[in-house]
Amino acid sequence: MTDLAEAAVSAGFELPESWREVLADELAKPYFAELAAFVAAERAEHQVFPPSGQEFSALAATPYDKVRVLVLGQDPYHDDGQAHGMSFSVLPGTKTPPSLRNIFKELDADLGIPAPAHGYLMHWAEQGVLLLNAVLTVRAHEPNSHKAKGWEKFTDAVIKAVSARDEPVVFVLWGNYAKKKLPLIDTEKHVVVQGAHPSPLSAKLFFGSKPFSQIDAALEQFGTDAMDWRIPALDA
Repeated sequence: MTDLAEAAVSAGFELPESWREVLADELAKPYFAELAAFVAAERAEHQVFPPSGQEFSALAATPYDKVRVLVLGQDPYHDDGQAHGMSFSVLPGTKTPPSLRNIFKELDADLGIPAPAHGYLMHWAEQGVLLLNAVLTVRAHEPNSHKAKGWEKFTDAVIKAVSARDEPVVFVLWGNYAKKKLPLIDTEKHVVVQGAHPSPLSAKLFFGSKPFSQIDAALEQFGTDAMDWRIPALDA
């Protein structure tokens, strides 16, 4: 491990094992250590979400060789108790945010699966849905406050690493920001599902887009099982 990578680890930026080798080049780059130092300084002065140690929750929940679907978000939730390192997901006991409520509405309209009582998406992640944000930290109550600090370089590398796999993957790009990542994806090998963002600002365009049936159709085209999109009750 390089001195820079060791500095990042000492700041709490240690990647889950399955991702370390494929992202080793990123960990050795100066920007990654600088990013770790920036986030550490922010945490020292401000409240930052998600909590320390949860920055790479999405990578921990979905190992590199298990990714079947990549759903790209932009920025972590910035209100108290919401972000835990997986795009669109919130921990049990947290009120479901508007964008996720709209995702559940479309899931019901598309596949007839009623909205669950909570917004914890671990069941999706464990089936191979990588719930990746482009930026992995945010200052509390200040959206986009950690934009252009280095996270985008890192998550672009994650997207490219998934695209480089031999096995086909479904990439889900909701909204204009996510669609800008299309050049990072080998579209001859993989399937890309694009649509409006589920935010209330663009929900009218998101509703009726049927992304879940599109994802399942692509997975079946790959010769793999469709997703189980149902979110189990917490006591199940």
